[in-house]
Amino acid sequence: MTKIPMQLPYGAVYFRKSNPPREDWERDYAQASRDGYNIFRHWFMWGAIETAPGVYDWEDYDRQMELGERYDIKAIIAEMTTCVPEWVFTRYPEALCENADGRKSKSEMSVSCSVGGFYEGVCLDTAIGRELTGNFLEALAKRYKGHPSLLGYDVWNECNYSHDYCYCKDTKQMFRAWLKERYGTLEVLKEAWHRYSLTSWEEVQPPPKLALYTECNDWLLFRKEQAYRQMKWKTERLRAADPDCLITAHGTAQSLENMALGGSDEWMAGEQVEVYGLTFVQSRKGNEAYKQWGALDLTRSGARGKDFWHAESQGGPLWYQPQVVGRPREDGRITEPEDIRQWNLTSLAGGARGILCPRWRPLLDGPLFGAFGAYGMDGLPTPRSEMASRMAKWANAPEQGELLAAAPVQGEIGILVVPETQRGTLLLSQFGAKDSYSAAVTGAYRGFLELGYQPDFVHIDDLEQYRKVYLPLPVMLEEKTAKRLADWVERGGILFSEGCPGYLDGQCHVGTVQPNLGLDKVFGVREVDVEFIQDILQDETISWEGRPFYGGEYLQTYRTEGAQVMIEGNIGQALAEGKDAQTLTKGKDCQALTEGTDTQALAVENRYGLGTAFLMGTSPALGYENHPCEEQREMFRWIAGKMGLEAHAACDNPKVRARIQTDGEHVFLWLINESREGQSTKVNLGKNYDCTGVERLYWQGGTIAVADGEIRAELEGRNAVVAKLTRRE
Repeated sequence: MTKIPMQLPYGAVYFRKSNPPREDWERDYAQASRDGYNIFRHWFMWGAIETAPGVYDWEDYDRQMELGERYDIKAIIAEMTTCVPEWVFTRYPEALCENADGRKSKSEMSVSCSVGGFYEGVCLDTAIGRELTGNFLEALAKRYKGHPSLLGYDVWNECNYSHDYCYCKDTKQMFRAWLKERYGTLEVLKEAWHRYSLTSWEEVQPPPKLALYTECNDWLLFRKEQAYRQMKWKTERLRAADPDCLITAHGTAQSLENMALGGSDEWMAGEQVEVYGLTFVQSRKGNEAYKQWGALDLTRSGARGKDFWHAESQGGPLWYQPQVVGRPREDGRITEPEDIRQWNLTSLAGGARGILCPRWRPLLDGPLFGAFGAYGMDGLPTPRSEMASRMAKWANAPEQGELLAAAPVQGEIGILVVPETQRGTLLLSQFGAKDSYSAAVTGAYRGFLELGYQPDFVHIDDLEQYRKVYLPLPVMLEEKTAKRLADWVERGGILFSEGCPGYLDGQCHVGTVQPNLGLDKVFGVREVDVEFIQDILQDETISWEGRPFYGGEYLQTYRTEGAQVMIEGNIGQALAEGKDAQTLTKGKDCQALTEGTDTQALAVENRYGLGTAFLMGTSPALGYENHPCEEQREMFRWIAGKMGLEAHAACDNPKVRARIQTDGEHVFLWLINESREGQSTKVNLGKNYDCTGVERLYWQGGTIAVADGEIRAELEGRNAVVAKLTRRE
């Protein structure tokens, strides 16, 4: 991208008003420049700048821009309009966000900067809120337009919102307007919502609490759409003053668990900006390697081919936070130089083309003191910062230009992400059930990843870009989603769906024919029986080919209407035989326990048009996330075989992960050792990437050789080998 002058943006968040100390600024910039840093992101906090109405204190921020110009460190201005001036809280209460009980937001200190004016602040649905916020954004963009050190703006820090806000009168009016667009007339809305005595639109209110009802589904959908309309509005206000500025944002890679309730939607956020990114720190999430891979792959999917950055990548420890309690030191709590090396290389292997640490040096105030920074509390170098410097200089050396111009190839299989399904499972969970959606999608991802595949997260809107997809826990589907799936399979797609597809339609209504929404034709079955026994299936096994495996959430069995049976049995048999799987004949699917039992199917395969649809009446993905054992891997190996998957690059050592990248002509192999000990591995390449040798090494954290058509590598602990391969002619 021409707006980004450096080969790889490498840096950190630096200035947050209260930190770092003023007397250290120039020394810190000089140190960062020597260490190869080329970018800082600064929090330009509205509440710290507009100190009185129309009165702006730019002094500290001007100084950051001046130092950036002097030391050739570009600035991303994080517009922090979430930090509201204190005078707004007292003079303009009508502009403030409001919860369902009518309580207005209050000014709180932010743990991330120890500055007041946070958290919910101003509601952009109010006219005065938009005016006040827009005035600041315009003043900000006009002041720094064309500044030599300006790279661009970050318009939403960790894209998500609180589920408690906003219920103010202006938001309610916006909701009513949205409903009019959706339903057309009040009569149609009354029927859809089952609120038959509504007499005017003014009587329509947001639901007082969440449950599995149409009105709640509508409210969740409206809130997310409105949040991203506001994101677009902020971008437009900045660009009105500076049309050429780079626009970035970064989320938290939480679409799987927080899209419905908190608006974390990588795809909607990525659509709004030129560069998207993610916050992912092992101290909060855990240091299991699959978690970082998953966060990267989710963000890459949301970016849809645009550049994306690891916008907050851990550089130091984390103290006193609830996420670290009870975990060992090496599980992301204490950051070592080798961790930074492994995490940075993993981010680049996953496709990130920018890396920033959450802090250049740690905060000195507030509960997050000491957290995340690679440099010391005094701003001086540490062994961690020396490793970060090595990574920064390596990534920006001209020799790596060709490597970093490449991008990850498309994965062998897509894991479908369907927004309405997450809304459905969230609403189902409001009366005591567990919301299993995130665990199921993550389990599907792990199931294929840990067999050596590169599973991609695929938004339902991008379905047509893939030929083979896995659909986890699809209990609620909109009619248009079901039709899209049917048309896609008919044209040649290969779909493996977990049970109860579209059991609820997009209006939270159960279909009387299951599978619902015409999917009975796609799968060639009709439901015979179903049990929603989430708690039982958490730890009870089901039988498959004489072996136990874990399902999840529900058991649904079928009568075939054209489909071929893959696993036979009714619910009682599946559960009973799962407990005593050794009594079954090896190689046989579930057999009847009593004479005269009608044949039922737990899993089927059906040809539909030019494609194939598989259906299994439980959730092996949820089973994998709850029990990542060898039996579960065997189940996913069986699924992969049924779908005809061939890995791009698979290691015979599960502690080493392989990723392929290409620039369209050349093939680049990234091998990451995810363990602390040295590892050896053989790498099997798919036929599309058949290579005869190693043309060049970019990173040598071990050795690699090709002999007799085999790739073998030895890798140091928490290190990598990155190579350009010689393709077979």
